[in-house]
Amino acid sequence: MKRNRSVLILLLMVLCVGALGSGAVPPQETRALRAAERVAHPLRTTGPYGDQADLRPLGRMVDGAKVVGLGEATHSSHEFFTLKHRVLRYLVEHEGFRTFALETSWSSGLRLDAYVRKGEGDPRRIMREEFQDTYAWWNTEEYLALIEWMRAYNVRHPGDPVRFMGDDFAYAGPEQYDRVLRYAARYRPDLLPRLTALYRGLRPTTPAGAYMKAYLARPLAERRAMAVRAEAALSLLARQPVPASATEDAHAWAVQHARALAQTARGYAFDFDDPEQLRASMGYRDRLMADNVAWWQARTGHKVLLSAHNSHVSYRTSDPRYPRMQGAFLRERLGEGYVSAAVTFGTGSFNATGPDGTARVHTVGAPPRNSTESFLDRVRPGDYLMDLRTSPPAARAWLSRPRPTRSIGTSYPERPHDIAPAASHDLLLHLHHVTPAHLLVPPS
Repeated sequence: MKRNRSVLILLLMVLCVGALGSGAVPPQETRALRAAERVAHPLRTTGPYGDQADLRPLGRMVDGAKVVGLGEATHSSHEFFTLKHRVLRYLVEHEGFRTFALETSWSSGLRLDAYVRKGEGDPRRIMREEFQDTYAWWNTEEYLALIEWMRAYNVRHPGDPVRFMGDDFAYAGPEQYDRVLRYAARYRPDLLPRLTALYRGLRPTTPAGAYMKAYLARPLAERRAMAVRAEAALSLLARQPVPASATEDAHAWAVQHARALAQTARGYAFDFDDPEQLRASMGYRDRLMADNVAWWQARTGHKVLLSAHNSHVSYRTSDPRYPRMQGAFLRERLGEGYVSAAVTFGTGSFNATGPDGTARVHTVGAPPRNSTESFLDRVRPGDYLMDLRTSPPAARAWLSRPRPTRSIGTSYPERPHDIAPAASHDLLLHLHHVTPAHLLVPPS
């Protein structure tokens, strides 16, 4: 009998181990799930139109923020882009936000800003000309709808307009050089010959995509010499007092335009074949994007909704190639005036380049059992929003531990990153399913 009892106990132990291995949820995770369920606010839709009452909790969560970084787990999913449109509308109409900042070049942002403020140009053409190469993923129906909504809002509210900014560096269009040189011609004509000489050969004469590719193909010594000239132009303009005939605001904008030109040149002046130089270039990029957003916010006084990848709005890096993220720099500059919100997903599709370099739709199924997304998918059946800062201890403890998490950029396959959401972001929005964004022109 004793022997039978021992065999029975052994069998029960094997069954228990088998049950755990086949998907039984450990008690600690069950407690975390129940705790997260209590603070998960359901989202009615990811579409930009209709009632916005479900976003009121978001309004409370970002109260007091000067900049809200709203991320995305892929760079080209329809629901991520429409959700950003929806959040922008809510924050503009109910929380006083007035700028939408995108991970695109400073000069591209200024062209789109001129359209949304004054109706200058055709947004389709601007997007086609500006969103090339690195930025081609933004040339979508979803972003066109967002930009056209901003223009329509400004037509209705001419005295209190919304604005569009680009915070990145990879392309500086010819109009950017014109802005700096026009300022010099009007207010400091004595500087114009020197500035013109320093900028010679830097001004683009080809489409944006071709210009970026050609810039990278230049010898390193030439790229570094170009950076020195662009920085000399910035220094020449920045060290001058405000001319008597100019306003302080006009001078500040001219210096910032020159700074953006210097950022572009310096951003290309790294040796991208050297792993340490490549890492330094990534740190430089995140820092300058934060600098530009912080400068814009301080100059305009606007509350800013910043759109970027989850990794860029994060406080922590999950990739050894990136030493420090834009979100960390913004928290350093703005303190609690910066709020970071990640947007994750369970299943679905997105656009990205494959191993052969061709842009196509990729689809992923249910997330792995030990992943962040697997946990988030089980919190509740629909899409939702939660504040990681005030979540119950059981949920916060679980979400503070690094686990495999999707972090998909412009190419795929991309390995999961070990990310602790509660240590990396303040808020989290989880979507159960996403579909590809609608590209107006496929990236090439």
